Amino acid sequence: MTSPEAYRQYGRELDNLLQPQSYPVAIKLLTEEKEIPQGAIRPKKDQGVHYSLCQAIAKARFGGETVAMLTEDHWCWAPLVSFGLVEFHENHESFQLIAKYLGIADEEATKDFLRRFPRLEYGKYTGLVVAPLIKAEFVPDLVLLYVNHAQLRDILMSVKFKTGELVTSQFDAIDSCVYSTIPVIKNGEYRITFPDPGEVERALAKDEEVIFSAPAQRLEELLAGLSVFGGGKMRFAEPATEIEPDHPRPEFYRQLFRAWHLDVEE
Repeated sequence: MTSPEAYRQYGRELDNLLQPQSYPVAIKLLTEEKEIPQGAIRPKKDQGVHYSLCQAIAKARFGGETVAMLTEDHWCWAPLVSFGLVEFHENHESFQLIAKYLGIADEEATKDFLRRFPRLEYGKYTGLVVAPLIKAEFVPDLVLLYVNHAQLRDILMSVKFKTGELVTSQFDAIDSCVYSTIPVIKNGEYRITFPDPGEVERALAKDEEVIFSAPAQRLEELLAGLSVFGGGKMRFAEPATEIEPDHPRPEFYRQLFRAWHLDVEE
């Protein structure tokens, strides 16, 4: 099994190839309290406070902190449900309350949505721990990269280069802490998520940021692609300031147009 130090090295390589504005964040599911790394912050136990999960992630990606989030540390309902930390089913009071405020007009559609809401088995995990990948004292289950649109292009080209596949995602306007984590844990696929309003309001997320989620076991694959397409190789030196007809093109464009007997610049 890959060691924590190997993952810390992956973190250093990601920083070098992408130069994100915050640390890539490592996340590990906890089955026992004793798995919490030494020195990790326990919000309720150590500080007498609670955080939403997006805030714990922000403390890792901006402040370099390691934060363990057990049931009593959370201040937002969605991760409690999705990480299986509280009881949640159709006959439970919580289901009815969430359905009431979820924001879907049709009652049956609301119930169907909640039945399909991404979540792990109730009681299987005691919580999770988040840390900057370059400092993580554990082997993560997944890694979150908060990137801008240009950096995301580098990532997407790298994934396509290594796999021949495109990254697919489903999008919601809320619950980014859920959609950036639970589906990735369950299916082992890359995913894109937009930070939700709560992340912007409470956890320092920027409007231009996008979350790219990578299963930890696929970081080596991702880095192999970024070694070819990272470092801004998919970016333009200067944005266009006007619409230019007959703009300069790569040579293979000209070769294609000659093959099709179309106009080619001299």
